[in-house]
Amino acid sequence: MKKYLFFFLFSCILPLTAYSQFNTSFEGTGQWCTDDSKLVGNDTLDKIRSNAYLKFDYSLKNWDFSAQIESYLPRALLGYPAEFEKINIGTLYARYHNSDLLGLDISGGHLYDQLGSGLVLRTWEDRQLGLNNSLLGGRVALSPINGITLSVLGGKQRIGMGFDLSNGTIYAANLEASIADLLSISDYTLDAGFSFVGRYETPPTETTTRVSVNAPNTVNTYSGRLNFSMHGFYIGGEYVFKGKDVFVTPNVLEPVMNNLYSGQALLINLGYTKKGLGIDINLRRLENMGFYSQRDLTSNDYNRGTLNYLPALTKQYDYALQNLYIYPAQSYLQFGTNVINGQTTLKKAGEIGGQIDLIYEFKKGSFLGGKYGANVAINASYWAGLKTTDNHDGTYSSDFLGFGERLYNDFGIEIRKRYTKDLSFIFMYLNQYYNEGYIKGEIGEVNTHTIAAEATYKFKKSQSVRFEAQHQWADALDKNWVGGMLEYNLNYNWSFFVSDMYNYGNDVERIHYYNAGLSFVQNATRVALSYGRQRGGLMCAGGVCRMVSESAGLTLNITTSF
Repeated sequence: MKKYLFFFLFSCILPLTAYSQFNTSFEGTGQWCTDDSKLVGNDTLDKIRSNAYLKFDYSLKNWDFSAQIESYLPRALLGYPAEFEKINIGTLYARYHNSDLLGLDISGGHLYDQLGSGLVLRTWEDRQLGLNNSLLGGRVALSPINGITLSVLGGKQRIGMGFDLSNGTIYAANLEASIADLLSISDYTLDAGFSFVGRYETPPTETTTRVSVNAPNTVNTYSGRLNFSMHGFYIGGEYVFKGKDVFVTPNVLEPVMNNLYSGQALLINLGYTKKGLGIDINLRRLENMGFYSQRDLTSNDYNRGTLNYLPALTKQYDYALQNLYIYPAQSYLQFGTNVINGQTTLKKAGEIGGQIDLIYEFKKGSFLGGKYGANVAINASYWAGLKTTDNHDGTYSSDFLGFGERLYNDFGIEIRKRYTKDLSFIFMYLNQYYNEGYIKGEIGEVNTHTIAAEATYKFKKSQSVRFEAQHQWADALDKNWVGGMLEYNLNYNWSFFVSDMYNYGNDVERIHYYNAGLSFVQNATRVALSYGRQRGGLMCAGGVCRMVSESAGLTLNITTSF
């Protein structure tokens, strides 16, 4: 254990002193988990854990190179796959680009790319989620004329540590066209796009508890999109069709399904902006849109093998109590066995709904704006399961615009107001409905009312104190919560905080989820140290979620670049 701790500390210190002609960045996070009788299963955790990433980037004229070394010793941070227990080269990348040569852009190695809104393909890294789904392969793009970009790519997806790759091979083609540029029009923008993404994977030779021999070799997806904007108004849409694939149950105890199912998605975004006003509306329908580079990775706990990007279209809230009941996108099929008659029944097919954001800024000097102005943001969302008919033979039909069981809805209002040059306030109210039975497979529905208030006061140019207080009323097991945080910024370099969340309304087990810490920032280097408890449950970043375990202990994080 001592040698692992020494390695982590050494890897943190080395980048701070090393000299390199490359652009180098480093991020290291270490955990020392402590036993805590209040947290379920916490005493079984491995005590020392760390993740470290050392990334090199180098550019020379038309060439770009990148490499990332990753370490997960002696064990990865909580919420990462169990096999992440070693040091390896995580990604390698090389690129040649020449705008004078038909816009030629050639890449090889681990590729990150997004086609359209990501409904058919998005590969990206998110260390907070423990996600890196890059494609190891090649990409070629050309821009033969102004306004037209063509690209093709292919490879196998990273699904584990280092060079662990998917069984399936991914291939894709994409066309982006700026119609306004082609017509030399400057009054408006009009863009069109078309994408094709496919997966080839040899089907199983015999039926297992998860995959039928009926699985096809190839599954192809097709996407078309159009976006228009003019004088502050914008509207865009994308439609996706996913070819038929065999259903793979996330639960090995469920029966194998021999039927093949197609999928589709529709996304519409529209809005209007001008000085002091913004309106944005997102509407989406998803049906069986889980798309993976390896068919038996369906709905795994770590989002491994995910090819497309299906974030929850709800507001990303700032305060802890607002994120206790997070809605994850419901994009995949789920079948189960009826306990009464043993028939196979449809449980989920997808989602339909949308959200609206309205932002208005009261002018300085107005009655409500006062001397410094004020900002009001209103958000509302509604999501339901698809309205379907179960044929009780392993098949189903769906209404394209039919709303089924209500899954989630919220309404929030946020007011930001600066009262003096040094004093500012934020007030937030949020109402949520959360269908826990449908989303998490647990019994019950949850209704919440959450309020949060924040005040920031600046003593000097670089010194400030921030205080936030929160309360939640809920008709769930934990019932009412209270939370708060105090943060003190001593100067540009040093910051300190203490926070707590307490489920004082729980009649069975009441727990303080406390945390305290400090951070130091110097140029491009940040060092943060904290101690406290982590509440288990869904953790989300950018609308994508994963489960994390309850834990307690000390956390050290170092990030730097040079």
